[in-house]
Amino acid sequence: MKISSTLGKIILSGTLFFISQTTFAGNIERENRLVAEIEDSIMDGDGLWLKTKERKFFSIFTEADDSKGTVILIHGRGLHPDWADVISPLRIGLVEQGWSTLALQMPVLEKDATYSDYVLEFAGAIPRINSAIEYIKAESNKPIILLAHSCGAHMATEWIEYKKGFPIEGFITVSAGATDYMQPMLAPFPYNLVKAPILDIYGSEDTPAVIRKAPERLASMNTHKNPANKQVLLKGADHYYHEDGDTLTDTVANWLNATYK
Repeated sequence: MKISSTLGKIILSGTLFFISQTTFAGNIERENRLVAEIEDSIMDGDGLWLKTKERKFFSIFTEADDSKGTVILIHGRGLHPDWADVISPLRIGLVEQGWSTLALQMPVLEKDATYSDYVLEFAGAIPRINSAIEYIKAESNKPIILLAHSCGAHMATEWIEYKKGFPIEGFITVSAGATDYMQPMLAPFPYNLVKAPILDIYGSEDTPAVIRKAPERLASMNTHKNPANKQVLLKGADHYYHEDGDTLTDTVANWLNATYK
């Protein structure tokens, strides 16, 4: 079976099927349960329901005073926009350093779903990211940055390939390239399509695939030799940044503040 990451083509037994991005709905029941668990317990920020052509989806908007711009946050596999590791520290911490955040609920599958299972759901992220960008642009003309963690980075790069470029002001990946055992990535990193500044972060105790592919990501992101591009290794950090949420937030905020003065 061969899957093209942008067009969602599946070749199986000699038959070609074209599947539109509207087909990719994920596990709606599980997604609704995740949202129900967090919607009424949000202490910082406001729950916000955004819409695609097919359905509405949950997000959390947290606005900074005199905001410098907005960072769209995309969580990892099977999680939610207030996940305690990575997303929640960034969602709240970046606001304290002058950046508004919009954390999106992305498509999810069953708890035991693997990278290969999620490949067919990556296209489902495209209309959600588009909707988030449209919402922010209607509210502000300040920079929009897309930040994605783990499997969320696969979803973000699917969007980049679909757009054939990067129509916003910056891209941050956190532990990009994570897959499961014997399930290699089906397409290379499309950072060469991104002319905007890129920050790539990973941990010294990250998953083997993320660490192994760091040189590949660096080579791809340096295609345009943007002086703001930077790859950062956080010593001691694992794939989920347990106990390193503050360090991760400071790393992102320092780069944002230096790049978008």
